[in-house]
Formats: sequence, structure tokens, C-alpha cells
Amino acid sequence: MTIKKHDDSLFAQLLAGAIDRREFMRRAGTISAAPMLMKGAAASGALALAAPAAGAYAQDGDVLLMTVNNEQQGTWSRNFNPLLGEGSSCRWPTHFGIYEPLFVWNTIQSEAVPWLAESWAFSEDNLTLTFNIRQGVTWSDGTPFTANDVAFTWNLMIGNEALPGNGARTAAPRLASVEATDDATAVFTFSEVFTIGLYPIGAQLIVPEHIFSTIEDPVTFVNEEPVGTGPFTEVARFETQIFELHANPNYWQEGKPAVQGLRLPVFPSNEAVQLAAVNGEIDWQANFIPDIENVYVSADPEHHNWWFPPTGAVVHLYLNNAVAPFDNVDVRKAISMAINREQIVAIAMFDYTHPADSSGLSDAFESWKNEAATGADWVSYDPDAANELLDAAGFARDGDVRRTPEGEALEYELNVVSGWSDWVQACDIMSRNLEEIGVRVTVQPYDFTAWITRVQEGDFTMSIGWSSQGATVFEFYRGVMSNDTLEPVGESAGENWHRFALEEVDTLIAAFAATSVEEEQREIADQLQVLYAEHAPAVPLFPGPQWGQFNSSRFTGFPSEENPYAILSTYAAERGIVMTTVTPVEEA
Repeated sequence: MTIKKHDDSLFAQLLAGAIDRREFMRRAGTISAAPMLMKGAAASGALALAAPAAGAYAQDGDVLLMTVNNEQQGTWSRNFNPLLGEGSSCRWPTHFGIYEPLFVWNTIQSEAVPWLAESWAFSEDNLTLTFNIRQGVTWSDGTPFTANDVAFTWNLMIGNEALPGNGARTAAPRLASVEATDDATAVFTFSEVFTIGLYPIGAQLIVPEHIFSTIEDPVTFVNEEPVGTGPFTEVARFETQIFELHANPNYWQEGKPAVQGLRLPVFPSNEAVQLAAVNGEIDWQANFIPDIENVYVSADPEHHNWWFPPTGAVVHLYLNNAVAPFDNVDVRKAISMAINREQIVAIAMFDYTHPADSSGLSDAFESWKNEAATGADWVSYDPDAANELLDAAGFARDGDVRRTPEGEALEYELNVVSGWSDWVQACDIMSRNLEEIGVRVTVQPYDFTAWITRVQEGDFTMSIGWSSQGATVFEFYRGVMSNDTLEPVGESAGENWHRFALEEVDTLIAAFAATSVEEEQREIADQLQVLYAEHAPAVPLFPGPQWGQFNSSRFTGFPSEENPYAILSTYAAERGIVMTTVTPVEEA
């Protein structure tokens, strides 16, 4: 459900510790009675407008389908083009369910799992990357899958810059050629050493040459009848309110998938999703549910499960370095020290995660963290020290607000996406925290399109936002403090919204990409972490929890904290591993 706007006096009591979180939610009328209210609303028809069409959850015939939710939409449009990016118009699970990559990066295990490729290796000079393609794989229409499909996919991507893909764009500019030397071998030749290119190449979904070579415009192609190598390829039903994908009859993993198919009803809102989840109508989902034990688990403690590992990219407070005084490292550190991360985690995030450290890395890189960089004092809550830093930097108090040496008040807007209740509450807390050091902050919600446009173009002073993350630390540090991702204000930047860069980082990033020796990469990563901790390019708040819930009454074998073989979230890249592991209860 969406957390409604709370009155200041109630919120102030919570921040002051006069009431606890559960009492706050009870008085605000949002959480404590949620299971009962949801069930009552369903019985009375009060949520009829938010719920899917009647019969959306009924199991038709003898086919046992797993009901999944990954996105909220009012209606479904039929598009299964895997060369479009995640979050675009293509339907879940086009990526990793219908079409597959050469390998799957398993975040929780920190390893590449061979998939359509059995093995791969760089040449001695790191300029050639060779993939040995899995034999015996066919497309769902029975056509053999070969290295020619791999080469075709990549040359199609290279020749069509408007195709975002799901990894190709990072590596494509550095590739001199991609060719199939035989049916079982795909060879990628780089124009410059870029060992990090292994990961986007391995992740890119492969399309069938015999289908896509006949398409006039792959950007506008909606691919209504997909032909893939994945576990679920057969569109058995497609309506505006629900669609079904049945199992691939020619799937290459023997005996898989055990699930006969997937069904995806429309859920137009978070309220509709949570109502269905509480009532046991969704088998697998990935949604933020506040107070999940009370709202979701208590409705069916035996079968309702959740797991939110804090392995997602770290959520940051971005201070625009193109706007004074945020180009001053002492100001950035003072603002960071004024923020009570423990309070944010407890109240806004329901203790689903923990405060970030001064490396900026999430728990996905726990084994890579440099202890010398994780404990900087500027990520600890210390408003007294923050005030001292600002005093020393010449930002004197004038009543309740500080002013620059030129006399301008430190008053700013803090941008956030409207409706993202966890982030909105985090921003409310930060706004109140910053009052203690004489910085006035007004939380300004925008709809997503307006918010993302502002941050990408640098049209903001403060904004909460995600950060970059990939298989290595390269993606994060390149995205947060490298000239590679720095764009002038007014030009769109996919990363580095806060406009910060160090030449020293550029050198280290290039060195990281030039070696395939892990020991050397770890030494470079240590130096990058130290630079991040020294310069505080952005303010890390908390690692992003990777939402995931499942109902074990009909299907079992989902990842969990007790069985962490992959990330549970439906949006995680390793969802292909999950889809081929889950089994119906009667077959468990």
C-alpha cells in the first residue's frame, strides 16, 4: 500500500522517540490493521477498482501455473523484444525467461554461472575473448542454437545504437569485431584492453538469427510470437488483463522447468498487489511491503515468506557538485554527519537494510571492502562535528540558518520520486536532521519522469537516488567519480548525476579494466575505496534491499536466507536460475 502523507506533529513524535514505529503507523491508519482491512475490503468489494479483472487468479484446466508479479500496469501490451532495455515496454520475463545470456551473474554467490556458453577465456594480451558455446541447445521452434546467433546478436546491437540491450552498450564501443569461427565458438576482439567487458558480453541476451535477420526495424519490433532458448517461451494466452507463458517444449536443461507455466495478471497499483499477496494469490513477487511481518507474513505464517538481502546498489543523497557550496568536500562531509542513518533505516526502511559505510559499496562486495576505507567518521551521525566543520569552512549561523561567506542562505530542495514512500520518508528525516546544522531543506516530490530528467540533466541541488552496480566494483566507482561518466549540466547523464570526477580515479579505472588478474584488481579497488572515503563525492545512505516474497503453498524451492542459492527478487538477473529451480509442491 502507499503510505499516505503524515502530519508533522505525529512524525515529529516518531523522530523524537516519543512513540515507536508501530504506534506511528497505527495512528496514521496505514499499517497495523492492514491484513484485516485488506481482507475486509476484498469481501466488501471496496477495492474492486484496484483489483484485477474477475477470474484473473483462477487456474484454467489441468495446467498448474505460477502467478508472478514484477510490475504494476493498468493493461498489458504485447511486446517480447529482448533487445529493449529492462523497464521498457517489453514484458517480464522476456529477459532471462524467454531469452537467455551466455552466462548468469549470481550476485549472492559472486560467480558467473555458465548458461548458453560452457566456458570462456581471454587471450594472453586480453584483446580477444573466446566463448565456447553450449552444444545441443535449440530455439523453441526446434532450430539449432549456434555461435552464429551470438555473433549476429552483437553485430545487430553494434549497428543499431538505438537498441539499449541489457549490457551490450557498455562493451560495444570497444569491440573491433565479433565473429563465429565455427558453430561452437564465438570470438570477441577488442580495439583496446577492456577486461570488464566480459560481464556485459556474458549478460547480453541472445536472439535467433533466423528470426531477427528478417526484421526491418529491430527497435520497433514487438515480437508478439517469441522464439527463445529460455524455460518459458509459449504465449498460451494474452489479454489486456492477463497473459500466460507456458514451458518451452525444447528446453535444453533436461527435466526443466518443473513449473508448467507462468501467469501474470494485471495489478494497476501497489495496493492491488498487496491485497492479492495477503490473500495468497501471488506465488512470487518483488515489492516493497512496509511492516512485512504484520502485513504479509501474519496472513499465512506457514507459507508467506520474504527475503530482502541488502545486496542492491547503495542509495545515496546526491549533492550537485556543480552548485556551490557542494563543491566543498567539508560541506559534503558535514551534511553526511548530520544525517541519522540509523533513524532512516529503522523508520523509512523498516530495518530491511543497514546504514552504508564510507566505501559506498553494498553487501554484494563484502569480500572486496577495504577496512581502511569503510570507517570514515563522516558517515557517523555527529551533528556537533558537522557544525564545527561548517563553522571552520566559513558558513556562519544567522539564527536558524547558515549563510555562505557571500551571505546566501543554505536553503535547498531535496528531490524525490512521489509515491516512493520509503524514499519520501527518508528525505523527510534528512530534512529534519539538517535543521540541526542550519541547513534548510524542503522535500520536493516529482513524478518519476520529471525526477529522472532533473537528476540526469543536473537540474537539482539535492536528490536521493540509486547508484550503479555490476559484477565488479568498477561500475560503481566509474559511475560515482569518473570523467568517463561526467556530463556538463544540461546534458543527460545516465550516471554521475552529481557531476564529480577525479583524474586519479580515471587512471585507476583504466588500470582495473586493463587487467584480468583478480589480485591486481583488488589492489586497485582498495585505492578507489580510499579515494571515495577521502573525497565523499556523494553521501551513501543504505544498501538497497533486493525485494522478494514467495508463497510456498503451491510451489517450493525458492531462494531464501536459509537457502541463498540466488537472489529471490523477480527483477534480479539470476531469476533464470530461480525459474529453473522452483518446483510444484506435489513434486518437491
